[in-house]
Amino acid sequence: NAWQTTLVARHEDRPKSKFFIDNLFQNFFSLSGDRLFGEDKSSIAGLANFDEYSVMVIGQEKGDDLNTRIERNFGMMRPEGYRKSIRLMKIADKFGLPVIMFIDTPGAYPGVGAEERGQAEAIAKSIECSLSLSVPTISIIIGEGGSGGAIALSSSNKILMFENAIYSVISPEGCASILWRDPKKTLEAATAMKLTSRDLLKLKIIDEIIMEPSGGAHRDRDQILFKLKKSLRKNLDEF
Repeated sequence: NAWQTTLVARHEDRPKSKFFIDNLFQNFFSLSGDRLFGEDKSSIAGLANFDEYSVMVIGQEKGDDLNTRIERNFGMMRPEGYRKSIRLMKIADKFGLPVIMFIDTPGAYPGVGAEERGQAEAIAKSIECSLSLSVPTISIIIGEGGSGGAIALSSSNKILMFENAIYSVISPEGCASILWRDPKKTLEAATAMKLTSRDLLKLKIIDEIIMEPSGGAHRDRDQILFKLKKSLRKNLDEF
């Protein structure tokens, strides 16, 4: 059901953006900083090759163990992360490079510092920038696609989504707390929100589902890598 899918999407062993960037692309060259405040470790971004294509890659990264999760802020980007993404999208547009984005975040970071530095404005500008690009953009929702933090990087020409990923305006727990004032009603909330890949494909919010091995993407990383590579190749050729 939808709540079980949410738990699989959050599984700690699930392959993250760094895994896909390391294994799908060649000659990855990391680019840092937003030229305004600092570097956001919850996003990995840079130039790379995908087969014969030169591309710009941006990925939201949660981290693989406690130390890297703390360093990466559990995949919750701050304003400087979104402003870095805007900077790199504009570079990609200038040089005619397709932009490939990996979405995996519970949402944008809601801390006081992030709000003071203009979190909402940075997300809005990121959406605006994505929609104004003249180069192809492809977003892949690999785990959690949570709230405006995900939409900021998924306003793309094509949205691909892993079978057991989720994409929603709020977490099921948050929705249950607001609507029912009972965080235990997560199953009802998850079902009502239509956050699974099949629901979203039916609603035409996403364009394609990438099927996962039985039990989730973490059960067979090579298989999910092969399927994603095939899908990316097909979509880039199409563009």
